[in-house]
Amino acid sequence: QVQLVESGGGLVQAGGSLRLSCTASGRTFGNYHMGWFRQAPGKEREFVAAISRWSGDATIYSDSVKGRFTISRDNAKNTVYLQMDSLKPEDTAVYYCAADRGYGLGKRLADYDYWGQGTQVTVSS
Repeated sequence: QVQLVESGGGLVQAGGSLRLSCTASGRTFGNYHMGWFRQAPGKEREFVAAISRWSGDATIYSDSVKGRFTISRDNAKNTVYLQMDSLKPEDTAVYYCAADRGYGLGKRLADYDYWGQGTQVTVSS
């Protein structure tokens, strides 16, 4: 069992930056692919970014955030990060981190086994 706790959300102006953190319980954090998803009001939860287990040498991003967001991990701290730059009002959402114990690095909600409670990000225009 893995418990995930997100932090770092808040209110920021368009063009600004935020860094989200997600800290996991347990001693096997490195075994999991980690992902970030988001859900805006009235919309379905959507994929944002993911990073491979252990070294994190593989990353994938949604087209809407590619070039603006960066996912990274620190296994010694059991933490995955999402650096968000050049934020836009359409990035406003609740952001969730998730852990995947499967093989491939996935973009689907069903690929992930554990979820955090989410952190609100609001970008004002």
